[in-house]
Amino acid sequence: MKYDWLDGYCLTKAGTDKDFKTEWEVTRYMLRGKMYAMVGGNKEGQPIITLKLEPERGMALREAYADIVPGYYMNKVHWNSVSLLGSVPDEVLKSMIDESYRLLLASFSKKTQKEIAGAE
Repeated sequence: MKYDWLDGYCLTKAGTDKDFKTEWEVTRYMLRGKMYAMVGGNKEGQPIITLKLEPERGMALREAYADIVPGYYMNKVHWNSVSLLGSVPDEVLKSMIDESYRLLLASFSKKTQKEIAGAE
């Protein structure tokens, strides 16, 4: 995997918990039990990360990068999978992780968002 910074980067996000879901063979990064990033393999066994994005942004990134495809085993409108063997620039992948985290954080109440922000 070329993105050796990925685990550490996800874990810098306030309130992030990490677990390994054995039956899916994936590592999940979550806030309060809800997932914003999942690292595992696709049907060919190649490593991927799957992230939630606004539909328009996801579509634009899929058109711009061959290594970004509709989310593997996820809702194809909102979730996008990135090959961890591919050539997506680090900055682009980091911005995708940031957006996925922000989208999930925004889904919580203002009170919960403040609690999570205070967990740093």
